Amino acid sequence: MEFSAGQEPTKARRTDTSATGDPVPRTRREAARWLLTSAVVTLAPLITASRPHPTPEEGTGTPFDETYLGRRIRGAPVTRGGPVVEWRVTVDGRPLHLMRRADGSWLSMVDHYGWYRTPLEATRAAVDELGPRGQLRDLAPGPLHGGHPHREAQHGVRA
Repeated sequence: MEFSAGQEPTKARRTDTSATGDPVPRTRREAARWLLTSAVVTLAPLITASRPHPTPEEGTGTPFDETYLGRRIRGAPVTRGGPVVEWRVTVDGRPLHLMRRADGSWLSMVDHYGWYRTPLEATRAAVDELGPRGQLRDLAPGPLHGGHPHREAQHGVRA
């Protein structure tokens, strides 16, 4: 604190110095910003570490064959000499298409808005979505004469 003859003592403020060396008072807004920034920097690694992150290897090697809610679900990884990126899954003998997302999680064509850590979780969610009486549709047969379905057909129609 500073004292002058005949004057009240002035309040001591925390100050920084500017480029010219003059003291610059710190405002409440700057102090709050500094506290918030330091809290974020301190807590960010803890929050990130606490969230589960699926890894590419998680849930990719163990086949399953079980009855879930009265449905027979089977799944096996398809390997082509590298990491497993595709699964052959059936629900009551009918194929269920699963897809791998970029973050390593899985989704099914029945429940394509949700994501699941393993193919088994995605299959169970598809069964939940189908309900007790719903059935998967059989896949449509391929195009005639071995062509691709999105190329020009016999009648000149392009998709």
